[in-house]
Amino acid sequence: MSGETLSKQFGITRSAVWKHIVGLKEEGYQIDSVRNRGYRLLSAPDRLDAGAILQQIPSAAVGTGLKVMQTVDSTNEEMKRLARKGAENGLIVAAECQTAGKGRFCRTWSSEMDGGLYFSLLLRPELPPADIASITLAAGFGVCLAVRNFTGIDARIKWPNDVIVGKKKICGILTEMAAQSDRIDYVVIGIGINVNKEQFPEEIADRATSLMLETGKRIDRNAFFACVIRYLDRVIGDFLVSLSLSDVEQFKNLCATMGRVVSVQRGNQTLSGTACDISPLGELVVRMEDGGELVINSGEVTVQGIY
Repeated sequence: MSGETLSKQFGITRSAVWKHIVGLKEEGYQIDSVRNRGYRLLSAPDRLDAGAILQQIPSAAVGTGLKVMQTVDSTNEEMKRLARKGAENGLIVAAECQTAGKGRFCRTWSSEMDGGLYFSLLLRPELPPADIASITLAAGFGVCLAVRNFTGIDARIKWPNDVIVGKKKICGILTEMAAQSDRIDYVVIGIGINVNKEQFPEEIADRATSLMLETGKRIDRNAFFACVIRYLDRVIGDFLVSLSLSDVEQFKNLCATMGRVVSVQRGNQTLSGTACDISPLGELVVRMEDGGELVINSGEVTVQGIY
């Protein structure tokens, strides 16, 4: 595209166009320049671009606001700070790197500047606190559908909040809530997805993987992020109204926990049985050895054969 065309399109001088081109090159964009012909974009760096992402989700309620940061302590912590200042429903905060990323039960989440996708979503649902318990399940369902649609790999859900490929984890979700006795102030859903990560620390290498390792190619994170947002918008929108029976059945079909022996800690007691169903509320139904059923709505569940 010629410098003259760019100048007219953006309403700036040819000199200003050139300065922007230089700036883009410094940021890692590869741009070919040919005298009297113009500029050609050869490649873009692997970095999150809010403009490129928002162009692909023009009508979504989730992601109508998107804040991309270079580094943050935790996207969940940043979102809670923004929520307390009045941030609106549907806002997403993403970061290239988290210095204090976290998962469930205060575990750390490895989130260096390594091509991962680390973001948090703010919701302000007009629901009582008890009705929001399975929102994490809905978020995991949305991410799983996005991964399958975008990459074609056989991603599945480990109840309630992990997305896995084979026996390895590719995504974790942490939901936090601020509420009063009768109403929710806000819900923050934190999601970490291993996208273009090439290797993992030795202590988790046997149970973690990435989209790049599974597909054998680098993933366009902006296009993938937009796909994730579109699926979260649909699934969470359905959840806040009422998940359909078809959604629940599809979740069960994608849930790798089904049919496996699971163990759950209840106080000082470890209970084991076979996962046999998911309730309409997203609870895990476990058939015990004596034929009775245990309904689990929270807690640490160990799944035999996965991790």
